[in-house]
Amino acid sequence: MGGHGSDSKGKKSSGVASFAKGLLTGAIEAIVCYPTELVKTQLQLQSKSNPEYKGMVDCAVKTVKINGIKGLYAGALPLIVGSSGKQSARWYAYDTAASFFRDDKGKLTIPANMFCGLLAGTSEAVFAVTPIETIKTRVADDQRKGTRNYKGSIDAIIKIIKTEGLGGIYRGVVPTIMKQGTNQMVRFPFQQFYVKVLTKGDEVKIKNPLYNGLAGALAGASSVIVTMPQDTVKSRMQSEGGKLKYSSTLDCFQKILKNEGFAFFFSGTIPRLVRVSLDVGITFTVYPFLSQFF
Repeated sequence: MGGHGSDSKGKKSSGVASFAKGLLTGAIEAIVCYPTELVKTQLQLQSKSNPEYKGMVDCAVKTVKINGIKGLYAGALPLIVGSSGKQSARWYAYDTAASFFRDDKGKLTIPANMFCGLLAGTSEAVFAVTPIETIKTRVADDQRKGTRNYKGSIDAIIKIIKTEGLGGIYRGVVPTIMKQGTNQMVRFPFQQFYVKVLTKGDEVKIKNPLYNGLAGALAGASSVIVTMPQDTVKSRMQSEGGKLKYSSTLDCFQKILKNEGFAFFFSGTIPRLVRVSLDVGITFTVYPFLSQFF
């Protein structure tokens, strides 16, 4: 981590501590950020030729009007649980890998930080993000279409596994690994860069959770543009009927490009920018804060 990790004085975090801090960080981040994630997903799932929503605000307003405030949290349970798992997998992998690359002062080079971020992103994609985001996307798509196939997240998990097997909740695993791996490979060094700029290298400020959080928000925003195409492909593959529409990650990419154009890969960029900035900002605030205690 930029301020807390790569520029710290080498305070090592045990695997258990990294796992526990990740659990708490993920739960807090998911509860705050979920509505923007739901809106982003619905914008990505709508038809380009006959869009249901004019934009982020229109989507949120219509969702609340039709389904109430609780509609903004449709499919939230697996994401809250999954966010905790995601952060645990991420920080366990990152801290473990980083322990092999830190110098005597506890610092990481940018290439080492990128590599540790890549491992962290891959770990969270496999162990948490893919199944959780599949459930979230299927429930959100079901709500958007009004098909009411699922009563909630748990019902969706049971029905998908029953009808499609375990592979049903692992659709889109390749673009998810690509997205999460790229996300963390970019975010950790970006956060490291921004925290140095904001603190001007002041060692006391570098450890401050607020400076880390602001640097994290900037890093999150910077990473969105790099990973939007992977995110759009992932959402399409994980949607209701995605298994029938797309035979592979490449097939999904080619069909979107052919039928809807390159610009569509960046559909939902603004809500994702808001959500990711909040997500990463909260993550890099809460994790170093908790690190002061254990």
